[in-house]
Amino acid sequence: MAYFANDAPDESFGSLLGPGQVDNQIRQALQLTWMSLPADRRTVSEVERVFRLLVDRALKDLRDDGATFGQGV
Repeated sequence: MAYFANDAPDESFGSLLGPGQVDNQIRQALQLTWMSLPADRRTVSEVERVFRLLVDRALKDLRDDGATFGQGV
């Protein structure tokens, strides 16, 4: 786990979650989606379908949470 002092500039945390890290996390999620599907459903199109459902659900939850907690999403 990364530790950042309270007086650390925002760039420290931002570099931890840069574009490369985001790309890596998305690829890991795709791989886990593939591995979670039954063998007879492991196709690229099925992974894409299921992954899009998960992303759409997460974005909807983000919007709902923003509305609930006043985060202006």
